Amino acid sequence: MFNELLWFGFAFINFIMVLLFYKLFGKNGLIVWIGFSTVIANLQVIKTIELFGLTATMGNIMYGTAFFVTDVINEKYGEKEAKKAVWLGFATLLSMTFIMQAVLLFEPHEIDFAQESLATIFGLLPRIALGSLLAYIISQYIDVKIYSSLRDKFPNQLWIRNNGSTMLSQFLDTLVFTSIAFLGVYPFSEWIQIFITTYLIKFLVALLDTPFAYMVKRMNVKETLVSKNNLF
Repeated sequence: MFNELLWFGFAFINFIMVLLFYKLFGKNGLIVWIGFSTVIANLQVIKTIELFGLTATMGNIMYGTAFFVTDVINEKYGEKEAKKAVWLGFATLLSMTFIMQAVLLFEPHEIDFAQESLATIFGLLPRIALGSLLAYIISQYIDVKIYSSLRDKFPNQLWIRNNGSTMLSQFLDTLVFTSIAFLGVYPFSEWIQIFITTYLIKFLVALLDTPFAYMVKRMNVKETLVSKNNLF
């Protein structure tokens, strides 16, 4: 029960932080969060926990905030800006993967104590890294398109476009990632179990972000523009 209570509290804190980033920094804050959340989610996913009687990985909440922020950018600034944010997140994740793989190639000094820990965290199997990258870019792009379509059909129902786009894109994300990373590694029955468990948790995260979507909708944020005179 402790993990479940902590999980709900952790989700609340994550979404509150997104609101603060937006309130304090406007669109720039949301864009920064996209890059931040994609990297952190892929670090958290290494940790396995028991949640609601199921074996689950961390990272689902942080990953869910990335989809939430994409929807917010789409709602506030349009589909074009949302697509830019998606590519920023992909570029950030790809850069982190390549850079940290290069770091692991350096021969550690005899007094070094971090190499093994870094290898555990960043020495991802190629198919897991590939699955994560492909799942992210495909599902996020679909999320943007679905959200834009639902906004045209349901202009007054924010909860429909917010939940509909996220739940459908998260289904695709889970399918792509688990298929590339685990299909053939585990028996088909175990792969199905991993897929269902992962998606159910992501589905719950999508439901939890709904009230925060309405909070963002009502927020009036003054965008901070950088003057050319302030540039070096």
